[in-house]
Amino acid sequence: MNLGILVSGRGSNLQAIIDAVEGGRLESKISLVISDREGVQAIERCIRHGLAYRFIRRKDFGSREEFEQSMVQALKEANVELVVLAGFMRVLSSTFLQSFPMRVINIHPSITPAFQGLKAQRQAIEYGSRITGCTVHFVTEELDNGPVIAQACVPVLPEDTEESLSERILSYEHRILPQAIKWLSEGRVKVYGRQVVVEGARYGTLPFNPDLEDF
Repeated sequence: MNLGILVSGRGSNLQAIIDAVEGGRLESKISLVISDREGVQAIERCIRHGLAYRFIRRKDFGSREEFEQSMVQALKEANVELVVLAGFMRVLSSTFLQSFPMRVINIHPSITPAFQGLKAQRQAIEYGSRITGCTVHFVTEELDNGPVIAQACVPVLPEDTEESLSERILSYEHRILPQAIKWLSEGRVKVYGRQVVVEGARYGTLPFNPDLEDF
């Protein structure tokens, strides 16, 4: 499966995907990485691993629609089959999503629908939640609210700061995102309305649900 990865920052989830591909655990190709920001660490990772990348910045376009159409064109030219948001800090509209129906996924640092939007880890601490985690979900026009593919539970400790909790959640993100991509590439992910089922996966275990197989 040809992957298009959208990034805005340091690209640690991009690195997890790179490692899975290069380690032979994920039989997919990263066809193109798009960043909406220059000077970010994610692009340094692309250069280090010889990946194709482009900068497509919102400020260079007269409208959001033109910006998204430019990304769509670049991804289609790269024959991208699945778009992965890996720390991409923009909400996509129907202009983009209709070009890749149910072929755009995101990783979010909470157990959705809890703590949607920015600073999800801080939201969890301030709310007093004892459990949070991360979610891989299909992207819809509703922020962080698409059908869930996989989730992982992470405890919130009394001494946690936003930074410490973020780092602990991140280690789980690095496992469930490549796993979800693999399931999708194998054609095992079936969507029934809001219900997503991974065929052959084991459900009912923690901290991952469904249970991970390769990561």
